[in-house]
Amino acid sequence: MTNLLATTNYAAIVRPLQVLVMVVAVLFLLRVLRVAQVQARPTEDQSGRRRRWRGGLALEILEPEERSGERTDVEEVVLIGRSPDCDLSVLDTYISSRHARVINDDGDLSIEDLGSTNGTYVNQELVRGRVHLAKGDIVQVGGVLLEVVR
Repeated sequence: MTNLLATTNYAAIVRPLQVLVMVVAVLFLLRVLRVAQVQARPTEDQSGRRRRWRGGLALEILEPEERSGERTDVEEVVLIGRSPDCDLSVLDTYISSRHARVINDDGDLSIEDLGSTNGTYVNQELVRGRVHLAKGDIVQVGGVLLEVVR
């Protein structure tokens, strides 16, 4: 019986793995470029005019994909919910009319759930009471993912 290791053609195995690694590297690079492009583009104010993001504390939508990259500056309080009266209004059946609010207290962000049916999560932890937010935190309300950005 011949030795299986001696008869294995390593080139036939290694070459596809090299190609796979290159494809993954290119996809990663494209994702990084897309994120950089989204962060650099101007946002729109309520009148529809384009404006430059001023660089304060903000929430950036990651999902749903069709709204990815949208930013909401948190100057004082941002109300998140399904109602059109909310500062950040999202049509999602898992979001309550007035779901949560993000508060800017002299440069420190915090979030509190407003008694929503499905809860509010920060970094996959259920929000109970008022929770401090830091740059890079991921907030989930319903099917919406938001990132805390500067």
